[in-house]
Amino acid sequence: MLVLPLVNFLSLTVLLSGCLVPVVCLEFGFPEFEAHDYADLIQHNSYIALKAIQVTPDVNGQSIQNFSGRSLFKTPFRLWNNAGKKASFNTSFVLRIKNETNPGGEGLAFVLTANESLPENSHGQWLGIVNSQSNGSSQARIVAIEFDTRKSFEQDIDDNHVGLDINSIYSTTQVSLTSRGVSIDSDQDIPVVVEYDGRNLRVFVGKNSTEPIINEPIDLSVYLPQKVYVGFSASTSNFTELNCIRSWEFNGSKIDDNSNILWICIVVPVVVVVLICAVLFWYWKRRYDKVKIEDSYPSIEEAIMGSSTAPQKFRLRELRKATGNFYPKNKLGKGGFGTVYKGVLLQKEVAVKRISQKSTQGKQEFIAEVATIGNLHHRNLVKLIGWCYESKEFLLVYEYMSNGSLDKYIYSDRKGNEPVLTMSWERRVSVITGVAQALEYLHNGCEKRVLHRDIKASNIMLDSDFSAKLGDFGLARTIKTSEQTHHSTRELAGTPGYMAPESILTGRATVETDVYAFGVLVLEVACGRKPGGQAEQNDYTSNIVHWLWELHRNDTIINAADPRLNGDFDHEDMKCVLVLGLSCCHPNPNQRPSMKYVLQVLTGEAPAPEVPSERPAFIWPPLPPSFKDVGHCQDSAQITGFTELRGR
Repeated sequence: MLVLPLVNFLSLTVLLSGCLVPVVCLEFGFPEFEAHDYADLIQHNSYIALKAIQVTPDVNGQSIQNFSGRSLFKTPFRLWNNAGKKASFNTSFVLRIKNETNPGGEGLAFVLTANESLPENSHGQWLGIVNSQSNGSSQARIVAIEFDTRKSFEQDIDDNHVGLDINSIYSTTQVSLTSRGVSIDSDQDIPVVVEYDGRNLRVFVGKNSTEPIINEPIDLSVYLPQKVYVGFSASTSNFTELNCIRSWEFNGSKIDDNSNILWICIVVPVVVVVLICAVLFWYWKRRYDKVKIEDSYPSIEEAIMGSSTAPQKFRLRELRKATGNFYPKNKLGKGGFGTVYKGVLLQKEVAVKRISQKSTQGKQEFIAEVATIGNLHHRNLVKLIGWCYESKEFLLVYEYMSNGSLDKYIYSDRKGNEPVLTMSWERRVSVITGVAQALEYLHNGCEKRVLHRDIKASNIMLDSDFSAKLGDFGLARTIKTSEQTHHSTRELAGTPGYMAPESILTGRATVETDVYAFGVLVLEVACGRKPGGQAEQNDYTSNIVHWLWELHRNDTIINAADPRLNGDFDHEDMKCVLVLGLSCCHPNPNQRPSMKYVLQVLTGEAPAPEVPSERPAFIWPPLPPSFKDVGHCQDSAQITGFTELRGR
């Protein structure tokens, strides 16, 4: 009984597919380029190297004089349909151009082209866009945004401009960047955003650019066919330069084809067949629909909605609208499991975390974060407002933290023209204290003890008053306080540099391993340095801890204070905080203080724990706590078993 409607339905599907061309939106993103990305690109004289597309590459030191190259995304983009409806798109990329000669030449262009091949003899002044025969011809079928670094024609306004090219290298619109403080061939990363809404083309150049340097009305369907390739071209002449694209993201809209072909193709017999099999097909669909549903969906619903305090569930369309369809300019940052976008939802600013579909642990981290932080309420924890699981998209909605993450305020290695940010000593102590309060709540203030397992500076968020809030609970796990002292895993969880030595050995997470990571954070904030890079070792142990032990042994621990503080701190307070951080990073977990005791030290109610002058050796199983240390050490069972490990 089910075979007949299935056959009829498939026959109808085949018939319709022969009449209509499927229309899908084009979306892709390359935060950086790897060798496996070759499969997604069409390359002509261009290569992927140094995590970028080298559009005019210096291959093995050979000359690149009179050279042109082109790199396109392999899937064409449908620009308009038979009914005349036009698609929109926005694309962002980072270009970098370095002169090899003085002056350099010739430039680079973002292109929309009907032809995937590279025109012959398109080197030099032609930028890989056209050649002397096709220049100015409607047969060229190409529109380009040129970034010109050489005045090759009298029509060029200078050797540092952006131009709009239509089937010709002679720009219809040109804007010089010299007066705007941007030098295209400065060997610096230059962000670019190109927007098209079907009527107007806008180009933004430079960091934090809010005004377009090109804003031109244009109907691309006049010059280009329905399907075009998007990508980049560049060229050199006797004057040479290295042209590369370091990252690229493209988002194009979907357009429906409302032509009359559908009615021509669906003839009366097909309609009759559809009516006859409708009831049987409905029955078949009801019976077999479950096969199409992801088997993970019910488990996600059950895991999240089973709690009476579960956060609000949002629809995907709501979050797309809130973030401008995940518009690149709304991007706040990117982490190991996804990208965070700023948005406006329910008339409030929010941060929307879009879990990467490439993450092998996306579902697990998503459930862990919603199920854990959704049931927690503390002033020093980032508030989870809601969640969404729809169309294979995992999304989390948080309160918006206007001052971003802590790491950008405590590290001194700023890049490019970014401003140097720092924090006063009083504010740093306040931040450390806020994180300690959050951890004390997780370890002892919840119905079920929570192990965060990924405490680090980039997971500490700062609100408008610079109050610290602990976030990112993707690795968090709950344990029953009365029955469990640890969580075992077959995979290493955490961030190298913050991981306690015993967690690497046993695969077990405990309150003591959280305290260790907190200790590393304390040392970071006080010293203004990252966990790695302070010792010759390059392993999972924290190099900053080794460095601090050495200073402590020489009684010069105060020299570790962040030089950007310019000595504006109480020396005894600084020494107390540094020693507290070292005590939290003691190799013996039984010698680490509890978070309750840590808070007492930070509030002046207790002295910093004593630590030996020499860094103790890591011994496993650990020695039990001495009698005098029982008052401030963790109360957890000794771990004697070993867990099989594999890299995360």
